[in-house]
Amino acid sequence: MAHSTDYSFYESVNQSFDKAAKFTKWDPGILEQIKACNAVYRMKFPVKMDDGHIEVIEAYRVQHSQHKTPCKGGIRFAAEVNQDEVMALAALMTYKCAIVNVPFGGGKGGIKINPRKYSVYELEKVTRRYTAELVKKNFIGPGTDVPAPDYGTGEREMAWIVDTYQSLRPGEIDAAGCVTGKPVTQGGVRGRREATGLGVFYGLREVCNMPDVMQKLGLTPGVEGKRVIIQGLGNVGYHTAKYFQEAGAKIIALAEYEGAIWNDEGLDFEAVFQHRKTTGSILNFPGAQNFAKNTDALEYDCDILVPAALENVINGENAPRVKARIIGEAANGPLTPEADEIFAQKGTLVVPDMYLNAGGVTVSYFEWLKNLSHVRYGRMEKRFTENMNTHILAQIEELSGKQVSQKERQFIMHGPDEVDLVYSGLEETMIAATREIMDTWKANPQLPDMRTAAFVVAINKVANAYVELGIFP
Repeated sequence: MAHSTDYSFYESVNQSFDKAAKFTKWDPGILEQIKACNAVYRMKFPVKMDDGHIEVIEAYRVQHSQHKTPCKGGIRFAAEVNQDEVMALAALMTYKCAIVNVPFGGGKGGIKINPRKYSVYELEKVTRRYTAELVKKNFIGPGTDVPAPDYGTGEREMAWIVDTYQSLRPGEIDAAGCVTGKPVTQGGVRGRREATGLGVFYGLREVCNMPDVMQKLGLTPGVEGKRVIIQGLGNVGYHTAKYFQEAGAKIIALAEYEGAIWNDEGLDFEAVFQHRKTTGSILNFPGAQNFAKNTDALEYDCDILVPAALENVINGENAPRVKARIIGEAANGPLTPEADEIFAQKGTLVVPDMYLNAGGVTVSYFEWLKNLSHVRYGRMEKRFTENMNTHILAQIEELSGKQVSQKERQFIMHGPDEVDLVYSGLEETMIAATREIMDTWKANPQLPDMRTAAFVVAINKVANAYVELGIFP
């Protein structure tokens, strides 16, 4: 069987696309246009480093589709960044946004550096220069292309980007909407940091709440008591573990690049996280056992496996040994097409990355809307809701002659804060997307897996957008 190294990440995305396209009714020309990357910008620019030497930085921005504008997608800082990877991730963003009904085209950016090897000042210079290069070619802007954080970037880098953009576009009233994932003080939205992990949890919880799906897998409905393994304790893995643990699931194994640990009785992921902060490793955590290799965690018996780190970690070689009943792809592209085929034959349910990790872009959409409306979520309705609820509660207590407990009183009277509305919007988005994909799959039993069903949903939505634009008859 061929290994994942036989073809590129972009080719594997297109392979999944072609597999799903056969189940749609669209003209080959429309399918070809949906698949194509509309614009690829490869740039090189010089930056003077702290010791005085000049380094030429290689960077990219890809706009995969403009069937809806602006384009949307993260910027990653990694030594492995290349054009193929950025094109693949931009394509996945197009399909992801379509599935979760976020009105963006797919985009992606990358700077080919290892951020650990640069000082903060050097990173700032690289980020600001990259932003200036994007502005020059009109590859950034609230109505054109809106970046966000990805590997190696975060709120700090987004703050540098928005500051640079505003200085180059003085007086542009919606300038704060040129990038998302910003600090709250710079126009960011509360709930953005945990959005991807929370979205992964909402999506998997909805799958677990489907009795017919659980019956096929030999599992009981619900998240409580499920045995979960998480690979990667970055932002996404950390928050996925947090919400699963709070919902009563057991985190039985955790894997990181330095190693992996397990305990069948369950691990307190927060304690493991703190142990890693202190010692620099998750290994030798009290009460847990170390795996011989960090990849062994992927093959350990569990109900739900969540790869939340790198691409292609499960391939044709190790997929036959994976024992999980459900695999939730929190990372981008953690399974190769061969692994997909093996899991389809085994009856393992793969919940695909292209919608499961869409929490980040969904909440980025909420942030972008906040920037364009220039008002914080909840500001207009919070007090009104609290006053109304207080009045209703007083009437109920008066008519019933019974007093509600203090805890219940606080819950009923509470008017929504920004974070409440963001979580609510994210939950609605993930539940609706899960149901739409599952309904599409059930309506066409020939579809081999959930990923193909998700691609069918995405292709139909993007194709319809092109037809409605009048680009195709």
